[in-house]
Amino acid sequence: MIDWQPLWLSLRLAVLTTAILLLLGIPLARWLATRRRTWKAVIEAVVSLPMVLPPSVLGFYLLLAFSPAAGPGRLLDHWLNIRLVFTFPGLVVASVIYSLPFMVNPLLAGFRNLPPHLHEASRTLGKSDWTTLIHILLPNLRPALTTGAVLSFAHTIGEFGVVMMIGGSIPGVTRVASVAIYDEVQSTHYAEANHYALVLLALSFSILLLVYLINHRHNRSPL
Repeated sequence: MIDWQPLWLSLRLAVLTTAILLLLGIPLARWLATRRRTWKAVIEAVVSLPMVLPPSVLGFYLLLAFSPAAGPGRLLDHWLNIRLVFTFPGLVVASVIYSLPFMVNPLLAGFRNLPPHLHEASRTLGKSDWTTLIHILLPNLRPALTTGAVLSFAHTIGEFGVVMMIGGSIPGVTRVASVAIYDEVQSTHYAEANHYALVLLALSFSILLLVYLINHRHNRSPL
């Protein structure tokens, strides 16, 4: 019988990561879309780095950074009694960093494609930047918001390398579905591994189908 705990842990991790990325990604993408400074390219490259960096490399450096023996992890452990290595909060932080480009890049493209007159008209009417963002810009970014949220969710729920490096395989704490598959294969329990894999396969396909259906509907809508 399949143990649903790793799947539930993966869903919880993906939901929390996606929610945090929405809060971080919207202002970051808006800032990148409106600034014209040359060094902005450095920020964009840093944001997109997890897309090309091997997960094991990113996981290794995050493990060093989060370690309570040195670096930022030592300060967090000593001053705030927060430990990120082999804990669920550590998985959340690592997943936010690793999935950041999957949220920011669709939003950045969406902001850049918005007609400039939307923001200009709002400012002419005396609306604040915050009011303009919430009530005018974001409603016109629904496809980009949906794409970013769904891709971030799917990327997080299927990630293995980073979460394995940071969290290991602690049942009920850090043993997410992708790690459970690895453990079952290592133990030659292929039937159990297949159960987890089928659930993730079905979930991933459903998520991608949702994105394509939403984008198709938006592209067919009248201007």
